Amino acid sequence: MKEKVFGLPILFMGTPDFAVIQLAALVENGCNIIGVVTQPDKPKGRGYNLVPPPVKTYASENGIDVYQPASLKGRRFMTLINKIKPALIVVAAYGKILPQSVIDFPGHGCINIHASLLPRYRGAAPIQRAIIDGETVSGITIMQMDAGLDTGDILYAVETPIEPDDNFETLHDRLAQIGSGAIIKALNLLAAGRLTGIGQDDTLATYAKKIENGDCVLDFSESALRLHNRIRGLSPVPLAFTYLRGKKLKIIESAVCEGAYDAAAGTVLSTHDKLIHVACGEGVLAIKRVLPEGRRPMSAADYINGRNIAAGDLLGNSP
Repeated sequence: MKEKVFGLPILFMGTPDFAVIQLAALVENGCNIIGVVTQPDKPKGRGYNLVPPPVKTYASENGIDVYQPASLKGRRFMTLINKIKPALIVVAAYGKILPQSVIDFPGHGCINIHASLLPRYRGAAPIQRAIIDGETVSGITIMQMDAGLDTGDILYAVETPIEPDDNFETLHDRLAQIGSGAIIKALNLLAAGRLTGIGQDDTLATYAKKIENGDCVLDFSESALRLHNRIRGLSPVPLAFTYLRGKKLKIIESAVCEGAYDAAAGTVLSTHDKLIHVACGEGVLAIKRVLPEGRRPMSAADYINGRNIAAGDLLGNSP
């Protein structure tokens, strides 16, 4: 059963698939979406053809006006805001910091749907960083936006465990669904005059910086557990990687094993049980699924059967 939400004119701002789930919840629950602001189309693929962001595709299919400003600063975007006059702006993974002039415009301000339990993991990559860090709990925070980076008052929050077998994809999809319910709940509380903000404790804040290429390199001098968490936090995209005989080998799935060995970190100890067992600074990493350079994703068993790897091989962090 759909919840009742108020009919104030809402401008939605978001870009990737995560934001689509939030926008769809607003539309399906009868919110008055007067427009969508999303990032400009970007060139992709070998032909560098322009590809629209997922939010644009969804909005266009549902008859919602789409705006793709190159910048939110300056007179042009404020002219648009003054023209459509949103009473509330809802933001979900838009990808740019909102200027204070935009935050201050709507009578009900700007509300952000953030994929962490603030003040933990403020910033661009909260889902990946939480898994990489070995956290066991995550969640969604609905927050009132201010001039800082995810520093505004907490309006509503929902917690969810990070399961041992979660990777970026599974946790992302679960948080997207949780967020879609949380924003509807928050808007109903707002309509009833019962949505109250709670200030964040800045002393507990952590920052989830954007994932860079260097974050994807596997250092086998680390423990098997840390490597496993990095692999699942970066799977299925962009994927953690190492090198074998000068070629990049991306790791899609792994597990942690115990065992004693006398070998340098990064050494392939065995390929029994159709897994690639690698010595680490502490423990053994069992590689279960890989993406070799120039190849398709495959199981470790298929990679082993192709004689691409064997006991004694050395995985390293440089070509």
